[in-house]
Amino acid sequence: MKRRNFIKSGGLAGLGAGLTILNFPVFGKNAPSNKLVLGVMGVNSRGNWLAQCAAKLPGAEIGYVCDVEDGAIAKGLKAIAGAQEKKPTVIRDVRKLLERKDLDALFVATPDHWHAPAAIMATAAGKHVYVEKPCAHNPAEGEMLVAAAKKFNRLVQMGSQRRSWPNMQQAFREIKEQHVLGKVYYGKSWYLNNRKPIGTGKKVPVPDTLNWDLWQGPAPRRDYLDNIVHYDWHWRWHWGTAETCNNATHELDCLRWFMDLDFPTKVTSAGGRYAYPKDDWETPDTQTLNFEFEGGKAISWEGRSCNNYGLEGSDRGFAIFGENGTLYVPGNDSYKIVDNQGKVVKEVKQAAPSEQRATNLVSPAGEYYDAIHISNFLESIRGKAKLNAEINIGYRSTLLPLLGNIAQRSGSILHTDPSNGHILNNAEAAQLWQREYENGWAPKI
Repeated sequence: MKRRNFIKSGGLAGLGAGLTILNFPVFGKNAPSNKLVLGVMGVNSRGNWLAQCAAKLPGAEIGYVCDVEDGAIAKGLKAIAGAQEKKPTVIRDVRKLLERKDLDALFVATPDHWHAPAAIMATAAGKHVYVEKPCAHNPAEGEMLVAAAKKFNRLVQMGSQRRSWPNMQQAFREIKEQHVLGKVYYGKSWYLNNRKPIGTGKKVPVPDTLNWDLWQGPAPRRDYLDNIVHYDWHWRWHWGTAETCNNATHELDCLRWFMDLDFPTKVTSAGGRYAYPKDDWETPDTQTLNFEFEGGKAISWEGRSCNNYGLEGSDRGFAIFGENGTLYVPGNDSYKIVDNQGKVVKEVKQAAPSEQRATNLVSPAGEYYDAIHISNFLESIRGKAKLNAEINIGYRSTLLPLLGNIAQRSGSILHTDPSNGHILNNAEAAQLWQREYENGWAPKI
């Protein structure tokens, strides 16, 4: 069954503990009391996909598209046209968008340096927020976002969609509540890809199609180079947050969730730009992170951006080890439980159609699974559900790879306060807890 037909035909309603089904009265999905007007900031890639998914859900309308590049805007409008009849209004400056009284919620899918500042501005403007991972470029602004959500009493959901997947929720109950593994003490996660060199950027005139000043937004100004937009900003510390925040956030979030972990006590990182060391890629392409927690628990993550030979049979995933066996999750909504003799005692397959990475580079499992998480956000706004990845959860899971980045950049072992994750007795590393902002752009609450 095709993804779109699966959702429209009710496949979404047939699966998923924890999913509140959209249940509308006589007027249907377009009843004024049910309709939520959404704006999507950043529609070149992930935001484009989120907009398509959200537009197909009952009672949701993409009213606004916000982007700073003409090609991305055209791409976003085309995608949304296939999902809803009404054409969204284009507003290029998010500050202007947030002035719109009919806007209920903002989806933030920009480059990472925009995530927290845009989300903070949105909550201050009275809007609910769906922010893609990582929720922050640095720990300080992540803390600010948590405070802003509380101060302005707005719902903020991070795009940790696995928390809404039905089989992941089932596996959580088995590990955390039913204790099928007994005491759990170690979690392992990984992400692999086959990214190519990005070359050496040349200083060239800013294309007429791009508002470079707005693209940079909160970040201190830099010259435009021809290998930054649209994707390779990820690998520059000035705007990006490395493969750690780009991908490790998901599996580390699951390990925190299943193993009942909060802030760490110790963080280490090893790695570097090993595969293609002569290009502009600044962040590690090969990296291992290790985190220790109170109560005798530890987790790790291995990332290989430029060599995708699979671990445990998959290019991403996680495993949890306990006194009575192991949980293995191969990166999608399936899992198996293995006892200490290596016998598979339970195996659960993903129930809905899945996108393959070869055909869908912006979604880990496909439309159904993103739609569940978005639906949870929309139903929470309506007061019919509770956020599965509210920002207190999202920030804590984002903080882990951010601390890993700080350990890597400072070349030090981090000892951290288990009550809040703050770095202890390391002034050099603590300087990376926050960043400088372009004059007039620092987040405020």
